[in-house]
Amino acid sequence: MSLTDFFRINLPYGMKKNSSGEWFAFNREYVPLGWNSTRNSESIYQEKPYSEHPIHTKFKGLTDKAILNIITDVDAIKRKEDGEIESIFFYNDRTNPQSHPEFWNEYFEKIKAFSKFEIVG
Repeated sequence: MSLTDFFRINLPYGMKKNSSGEWFAFNREYVPLGWNSTRNSESIYQEKPYSEHPIHTKFKGLTDKAILNIITDVDAIKRKEDGEIESIFFYNDRTNPQSHPEFWNEYFEKIKAFSKFEIVG
């Protein structure tokens, strides 16, 4: 898949937490939102991807429990060895709202739920 349209470039596919408890949202190609190329991309599976970029944010109340109330598909949640959630996905190939319009409401309900978390500051 490539970064060919607004959806794949600018809307979140998932989020990744770093070891400081800060999150960043990534698009379908696992690069930060708005990036229209995978050139100079970093693996989201490394400890601190994109740590040199101001894209990480800590949110009040964004706990594993809160996430589990929003993301109910266990396959959409990736955990560290100790069980802590380290990344989440808002959709998969089967529930991609761009390809399967019946999933738009489900997708936006997740986005709406996450949009209520305020930054720590």
